[in-house]
Amino acid sequence: MLADILTGTERGVVVDSPPGAGKSTLVVRAAQELASAGRRLMLVAQTNAQVDDLVDRLATADPELPIGRLHSTEARPGDASALALERHPSVRMSAKVADLAEHDVVVSTAAKWAHVRDVEPWEQAIVDEAYQMRSDALLTVARHFERALFVGDPGQLDPFSQVGTEQWAGLSYDPSASAVATLLAHNPGLPQHRLPVSWRLPASAAPLVSRAFYPYTPFRSGTQEGERRLAFGGAGDGSATDRVLDVAAESGWGLLELPPAHTPRTDPQAVAAVADVVRRLLERGGSTIGERSPEPAPLTADRIAVGTAHRDQAAAVRAALGGLGIEGVVADTANRLQGREFDVTVVLHPLSGRPDATAFHLETGRLCVLASRHRHACIVVCRAGVPELLDAYPETEPVPLGVTVKFPDGWEAHHSVLAHLEESRVRVR
Repeated sequence: MLADILTGTERGVVVDSPPGAGKSTLVVRAAQELASAGRRLMLVAQTNAQVDDLVDRLATADPELPIGRLHSTEARPGDASALALERHPSVRMSAKVADLAEHDVVVSTAAKWAHVRDVEPWEQAIVDEAYQMRSDALLTVARHFERALFVGDPGQLDPFSQVGTEQWAGLSYDPSASAVATLLAHNPGLPQHRLPVSWRLPASAAPLVSRAFYPYTPFRSGTQEGERRLAFGGAGDGSATDRVLDVAAESGWGLLELPPAHTPRTDPQAVAAVADVVRRLLERGGSTIGERSPEPAPLTADRIAVGTAHRDQAAAVRAALGGLGIEGVVADTANRLQGREFDVTVVLHPLSGRPDATAFHLETGRLCVLASRHRHACIVVCRAGVPELLDAYPETEPVPLGVTVKFPDGWEAHHSVLAHLEESRVRVR
């Protein structure tokens, strides 16, 4: 793989990565190797948080490597991830690419690179999260580099667009298609590699996620059964919440099933159930044991995440957690949790309480993200009746000519995940 990147003659190399397969480690390693070989290197990510994380990882791995962090305005970014870069003396931040001309590596978002003008092209680029980059964004930055490494997860959420894209469906230059899909459509001979092991997902989760979302590019867990364990210091109180925690600790999965009902999107009972699961995770003194350390590590609030489909659902969960005095738990949408990792995740199922199954809620990548953020256990909160809902809403969307049908589709993926969760179901009476 590194040989194709360092000495190959093709203008691009594509590396597919399942969840937690070491994509960031590969990007950092490749950047170090390219910089050591004397190549001028630009790194492209999709969000400022991803850029800051890459800079932090690269500067930590190679403290002597001069790194430029190109940002969008003269005022330096003020979020926590950007402020963390101040501890690296080798990192310089600027809104002007000319200020970073002497740096071996320059990192920024695709949106910022699109506005860079009048610079000599870089010899090499690395595009991170390339499957979440739209092809029109790639077109605007491609003039800046001669060769590129594209790294990403093909099973995650598709690129986001705020405008309708139907008029381009099936065309080879569809601007809403992912950068990798368009790249390979026009350059089918480019070298493609795949990372076959997930170091994030435990042995209890990798087979399901691989089967449900990556049927043609299977992967395995980097750990064995029993190598990771979730345990609680306090006994359960016999409630459905505590029973589903015990099931999740044993099997790695838990399904807390509420009575069937059609509800508002911010279903008060489901939101309260999610908050209660988080409360009991903390009150029962959860701890994790894994390959990183043989000693039990406390399950703290910052190692727990709540995943939802909509922002208002995430806001309702944060409010419920605040009402319980719980701080530090990340509660956000699948889009914002993408790329992140936690010990335990609690998921509000996208179809819970819905009267219909829309394309948004059935998007395969959304469920894949929600089901693949955890290292130890994932607990799903959902109202009963989703399998029946799926059967009542078969695929009716037209399929334009020339469009590659994404497989598995939302129906297949949801059915596969729910069938597996049946073994870990605890009903709320």
